[in-house]
Amino acid sequence: MLMDDEQKVVNYLLNIGYHRLSAYIYPFYKSPKSNLAIKEGTTFEQVLTLYRFDKKLRILLFNEIEKIEVAIRSVLANIGCQELNDRYWITKPEYFANVGKFNQTLAVIEKELASSKEDYIENFRRNYAESYPPAWMITEVLSFGNLNYIYSNIASNKLMKGIANYFGLKPQVFTSWLTVLANLRNMCCHHARVWNRDFMLNPAEPRNKKRIFYRLCIIRYFLASVSPRNSFNEKIVNLLVLFPSIDIAAMGFCRNWQDEHLWR
Repeated sequence: MLMDDEQKVVNYLLNIGYHRLSAYIYPFYKSPKSNLAIKEGTTFEQVLTLYRFDKKLRILLFNEIEKIEVAIRSVLANIGCQELNDRYWITKPEYFANVGKFNQTLAVIEKELASSKEDYIENFRRNYAESYPPAWMITEVLSFGNLNYIYSNIASNKLMKGIANYFGLKPQVFTSWLTVLANLRNMCCHHARVWNRDFMLNPAEPRNKKRIFYRLCIIRYFLASVSPRNSFNEKIVNLLVLFPSIDIAAMGFCRNWQDEHLWR
């Protein structure tokens, strides 16, 4: 591998780590890649470019998923309260299909409430006699994955359809997409490589699509509902323009992807 400044390379290896950088070196191996032979002319700067692109992509995705997550918290709590006419429905077993799953969720809720230092939780403890706060407070202290766990265990088909329909989806697809986004959010949060990864979790629709592009499509779809004036398209395009050497085919992008209805 060609290096302009070996001491700078040493510093990068010390501060980033060879193990982390090795994932970004892998695309530059000759075939068969098992021989671990670098292609002639490969530079360390090319490896860093991939690393920097992946970092910026993760930051972008994390910020956009946050908008979706906040909306799902609100919709889950509010539609549940309206449909069931019970502000405490999330902590009541009669509204859920599987008692075991409900008990697991309730244990998580109790743990999160016990450790929470949020002012609104402290205020609830001081001023109300109920054992648990209302649904709109509960959803704020739970993880994205916990929200999906609650949704998938709702006993009322009408309520499940009502929540999913807010986003123009069927319950099965909605649950699948929440799982995919929660997984992607966690990867972004923990700085895992995402740009050319084969993701193990497959969405219900489209099927057998393992690359990041199809996760981008899911994010784009949700944002159309929760943030209609969003600039996600422009942000993706601008990022790709900033890194023209990135192989978008390795990310799963289809040819003429910008002409697809979802991205117009």
